[in-house]
Amino acid sequence: MRIAVTGSSGLIGSALVRSLLSDGHEVLRLVRHRSALGVQPDGSVGVGWNPVRGELERDALAGTEAVVHLAGAGVADHRWTDAYRQRIRDSRVQGTRTLAEALAGLDTPPSVLVSGSAVGFYGQTGDRVIDESAPAGEDFLAEVCVEWEGAARAAVEAGIRVAHPRTGLVLSADGGAGARLFPLFKLGLGGRLGAGDQYWSFISLADQVAALRFLIDRPELTGPVNLTAPHPVTNAELTEALGRVLGRPTVFAVPEAVLRLVLGEMAVEVVGSHRVLPEKLLAAGFEFAHPDVESALRAAL
Repeated sequence: MRIAVTGSSGLIGSALVRSLLSDGHEVLRLVRHRSALGVQPDGSVGVGWNPVRGELERDALAGTEAVVHLAGAGVADHRWTDAYRQRIRDSRVQGTRTLAEALAGLDTPPSVLVSGSAVGFYGQTGDRVIDESAPAGEDFLAEVCVEWEGAARAAVEAGIRVAHPRTGLVLSADGGAGARLFPLFKLGLGGRLGAGDQYWSFISLADQVAALRFLIDRPELTGPVNLTAPHPVTNAELTEALGRVLGRPTVFAVPEAVLRLVLGEMAVEVVGSHRVLPEKLLAAGFEFAHPDVESALRAAL
């Protein structure tokens, strides 16, 4: 299968590309830097695009059967200044619109666009159990997710099946929150963040990649699909599990006030709560390799 991937240099995208190439698929990477154009050492092919400017080598996508769109500025990479909030929004909304319109304009569009989203769509939900039928929240990230998903409308109107993976906390030592938390826990400096009763809906990197590929292959899956493990845990429970896996104490705690002082508005993603279940994945028969937090942490470490 000929599959195009955006965000292919990120944690999830790079793992997805490796998985696809290992199974013999032809992979096109949509990239912004000239050094990544053309045939790459791993056999993938770099195709130029500038998502914010609306530039894309559309003809290079001819014959593509599926597209996985993961590009977007990292939510936790910087403090949320007004400028960075705009970058978070533009990188997702404008990039998705650029891609969707280009795919819709192809003589033979791909059969499926897997266009990223996040559990932030639901806003802060406390300890309420949430599935794909829940409405959007009202905070900044919820607003971004609503616009992000809506930006794929041109693809939907062109008859392309569009699935939105609403991704949770991806557990990996190679990137994301894990790359920051795990070293502290290995040193015995880890502990709960804030009150610790906030729910974190996690997924292992292996299950994330497998679920994305599942969305490509299953024609009945369309619209929002939660990509989270079936057993979300509180921050305190994750902390205890990580301590067990590493054999380290977890006695430290960071008060919420300190997190807000250090992280600013971004602290809402640390102390906020999402108790999200993957109902559509489970109903379609997806089997998690790491359904519980301890197995996901062991896979990550």
